[in-house]
Amino acid sequence: MAKSKKKWSQDVTEHSNAMDLKEGVFKSDDPKKVARSIKHSAEKSDRRTSSPFRAAMSMLTFYINRAGEQLSKKRRGTLEKAKDELRKDFGRQPRH
Repeated sequence: MAKSKKKWSQDVTEHSNAMDLKEGVFKSDDPKKVARSIKHSAEKSDRRTSSPFRAAMSMLTFYINRAGEQLSKKRRGTLEKAKDELRKDFGRQPRH
């Protein structure tokens, strides 16, 4: 069986049935921008199967986990801060 050239995680990111993300959302250096964009996508989606908060946090965590060691320390830090911003945006307490 021939091995696919695309990883399943790339396919999920590109064709997620849960949310339509703004292109390049994970590339921003501003954690607040990342959080706002993902929150907006989660709230507007009518295809998600959980609450907007859970859908948004899941998508962000999924991206961080799938990128793994490919993420630079700076990028990972930005995305981890975006999690705290996302919590704040949804009226929840930041973890740190």
